[in-house]
Amino acid sequence: MVKSVLADVPVDIDRDSARRAAAEELSDPKYRDARPNFLQQTGQWLGERLDRLLAALSSDVPGGIFGLVLVLVLLIVLVVVIRLRTGKIARTSRAGGVVFGGQRKSADDYRRSAAEAAAAGRFGDAVRDRFRAVVRALEERALLDTRSGRTADEAAAEAGLLLPNVADQLRQGARLFDDVHYGGREGTEAAYRALTELDERCRRERPVAMAGS
Repeated sequence: MVKSVLADVPVDIDRDSARRAAAEELSDPKYRDARPNFLQQTGQWLGERLDRLLAALSSDVPGGIFGLVLVLVLLIVLVVVIRLRTGKIARTSRAGGVVFGGQRKSADDYRRSAAEAAAAGRFGDAVRDRFRAVVRALEERALLDTRSGRTADEAAAEAGLLLPNVADQLRQGARLFDDVHYGGREGTEAAYRALTELDERCRRERPVAMAGS
């Protein structure tokens, strides 16, 4: 093929004629098909740069290539830890600690659900719903504003300011809820009874802001 092209090109050829002849030859579709596409070229370029980087680092890092691998593993672990603490997983874990994950029911409805769960031996559900009954009752009394996204600790801290006599019990109740709700612990009958007593005490307590009225 090259010989036939050369046979058609004058022996005494100037620069412009040579450029045109080369352009005509390279415009043949077979050259285009044989040329690697952009992704292939990019991958080849990146591979060459990575090989050079690894070669350079392996000679500088103590322990050669094994030391380099160790450094890379440590960097990967660091990235994973940062993602766990600040990324989507961490946000999902924190979101799991909210008291109300869906539509609210009345405090009495939560109390009934808790009692039914306890009677069936499902103390995890009983603990969750009884603490929700505590928080929902405080909202119904306007001691807490009805706000989405409130965690158990936040509810206990806010309610404890108005009901100081049960502030410690509220914090303990929040801990019981958290341990079961997203801490992975099993609910117990003792925990359910403690929250039932907390609920009754909160219903009897008068908030300090209304004590003089």
